Amino acid sequence: MTEGEFRLAYVPGVTPAKWAGVWAERVRDVPLRLVQVPAADIVPLLRKGDVDAAFVRLPVDREALHVIPLYLETTVVVVPKDHAVAAAEEVELADLADEDVFEPLDEVLTWDERPGQPAFTRPEHTAEAIELVASGTGTLLLPQSLARLHHRRDLTYRTVTDAPQSQIGLAWLEVVTTDLMEELIGIVRGRTPNSSRGRNAQQQPPRKKPPRQRSTPKQQPRRQKRRRT
Repeated sequence: MTEGEFRLAYVPGVTPAKWAGVWAERVRDVPLRLVQVPAADIVPLLRKGDVDAAFVRLPVDREALHVIPLYLETTVVVVPKDHAVAAAEEVELADLADEDVFEPLDEVLTWDERPGQPAFTRPEHTAEAIELVASGTGTLLLPQSLARLHHRRDLTYRTVTDAPQSQIGLAWLEVVTTDLMEELIGIVRGRTPNSSRGRNAQQQPPRKKPPRQRSTPKQQPRRQKRRRT
C-alpha cells in the first residue's frame, strides 16, 4: 500500500463500484484507488507490489498468493442481431458446430476442446474479435460481463448452457495480509462492520456482560395458627 491509499486492480468485466462504495463508508481515511488491468498482466502487477489486491479471473498461478474464489460468470456467444442463433433464448455448444468461432489471443475461457470451426484469424484482443463478429465473419464465446463491456447495437448474445465458465476471485500476496486487506475481504464477503476482522472490528469496544443477578429463594407464606376455642 502506498502512503494514503489502497490500490485495487481488476480485470475487464468486473464492476467493483458496489464494493468501492462500502469501502468509502467504512474506511474514510484511506481512499481506494481502482485500476483496470488486462487479465494477462494483473498477477505480475500484483507480484511486483504495484497494487495491493486484485480481482482476477481464475485459474491463476497461486504461488505466494492468497486467492478467494467469489463467483462464476455466465458464458455467452456473441453474434450479429440477424444471425440464426439470435432467434433462440439459449444454445448449446453443439448448436455452434458449423460456426466459425474466433479465438482472441487474450482468451479468458479454458477449453478442453474448442467449439465450432476455427475462424480465419486470431485477433490480438477481444475488442478486435468483437469488430470482426460485427462484420459477419464469425462468432465469439466469452463471459457475459465482457459481452456487456463491448456492447454494440448491431450485436447480441445468447447464453451457452454447457460451456466452461470463468470465475472471478480476490487475490493478494501471502506476506501482506494487513488490516486494510482484512477490511476488503470482509466487504467482498458481505460481512457487517462489527463482524469484520479489519480495523473497524479492532476499534469496536468489547461488549460488557450484564451483571449476573442472584436469584433469591421464594419465601413460603406463613401458616396462621388456629385458635383453640
